[in-house]
Amino acid sequence: RGPRRLSSGASPAMEELLRRSVPPLPPYETKEKAPPPAELRGAEFVRFYRALQPGPPRAELLTRLARDFGVEHGRVAEAAAKVLQAREQRREPGALLQAEDRLRYYLNPQYRGLFQQLGRLEGGLRFLVELRADLMEGLASKAVDGPHVKEMNGVLKNMLSEWFCTGFLNLERVTWQSPCEVLQKISDSEAVHPVRNWVDMKRRVGAYRRCYFFSHCAIPGEPLIVLHVALTSDISSSIQAIVKEVPPLETEDTEKITTAIFYSISLTQQGLQGVELGTHLIKRVVKELQKELPQIEAFSTLSPIPGFTKWLVGLLSSQTKDQGRNELFTESEWQEISELTGDPTSNTLKKLLNTNEWVRSEKLTQVLHSPLMRLCAWYLYGEKHRGYALNPVANFHLQNGSVLWRINWMGDSSPRGIGASCGMMVNYRYFLEETASNSALYLASKQVRASEQVLALVAQFQQNSKL
Repeated sequence: RGPRRLSSGASPAMEELLRRSVPPLPPYETKEKAPPPAELRGAEFVRFYRALQPGPPRAELLTRLARDFGVEHGRVAEAAAKVLQAREQRREPGALLQAEDRLRYYLNPQYRGLFQQLGRLEGGLRFLVELRADLMEGLASKAVDGPHVKEMNGVLKNMLSEWFCTGFLNLERVTWQSPCEVLQKISDSEAVHPVRNWVDMKRRVGAYRRCYFFSHCAIPGEPLIVLHVALTSDISSSIQAIVKEVPPLETEDTEKITTAIFYSISLTQQGLQGVELGTHLIKRVVKELQKELPQIEAFSTLSPIPGFTKWLVGLLSSQTKDQGRNELFTESEWQEISELTGDPTSNTLKKLLNTNEWVRSEKLTQVLHSPLMRLCAWYLYGEKHRGYALNPVANFHLQNGSVLWRINWMGDSSPRGIGASCGMMVNYRYFLEETASNSALYLASKQVRASEQVLALVAQFQQNSKL
């Protein structure tokens, strides 16, 4: 089989590089005897890729790699025919297993060999994480598209999942004595509650606070995913109490600590999206805290509800189209809302929700309290995507086996919190002896474990809103 002809349009330098860098898949019979690919080729690929401008030039290379160096379909078809033949002829198990092994071998795309080779280079794993971040960004912006690229993204994600499994990860705690560059990276990567300044950062790693991250043995000291914990005497209902600007306390009275609140988890490397790191990090941190502070009785999150306001505004829009019918609020609620907004349609309310202006009116805030609480409960409990929780944060914690425990009115009164979730936050409780069974129940039959508070709000929603 001669060398592949690359799709026309690639620059000659790119064509030549790909032809040299991507090792051909040797025939099945000689797979053990094939010489290992030259290290220099991998290093040359890394240099060439990094010299390309982010955006279209890299997108072109990734598209060509996916399209021209995937699976050899002819060999797959031949191997699949041999499996069918071995089954039909009822040959002895050894022959069938060997035919299946041959098929499995030819289902490997050619670029997988390049990724394996890059993974062995010094700094190669970091490069592959960067490359996948470019791939994810390209797919999101449609700069790269099509089934071949999606397939390559999946192959690379699975390879990274194997390389970043828990055996290779180190749990590290961040303190004010940690290296400056680590503190800077933790500060820069905080995606949930941005760090304001160094005083704020000092507070987040000081007394009554813990901060942990996973690093990888091939990328030592580099935070991959970060978890922030507050040590409290009860389950927090407001994030402002946790991240407020107060001078850091110097000493900790461990007798006051009965609860661990996970208030922020941030992935620092976009190229590791979809690689199971967050679940393992929470489990490891729970073990660490149990060792350090065995008196802790409650483990809970204080989580944001991204997308709630957007969902609510979307509902109001679809109702406006439906001749101004109101199906979200009771008659008396809608009457009060209309009087306060001076608008019998939901247009003004939508505008006020979109601009955060509604919280400036104490009366409107009071009127919206009850309906927004029940709508939020339904959003978290009842709104689904393929049978699982539509909200990504809810889905993550429910998959981990937590209980949807409490919805907190004005849990995040920052402009960001009001904008994303009308100021509401939620606690997901981790009852350690039940997490495994809750997780299995959710994954297998999509059942959400929820507290009486949440179920009562869901019942109110079903009574008063006609969706």
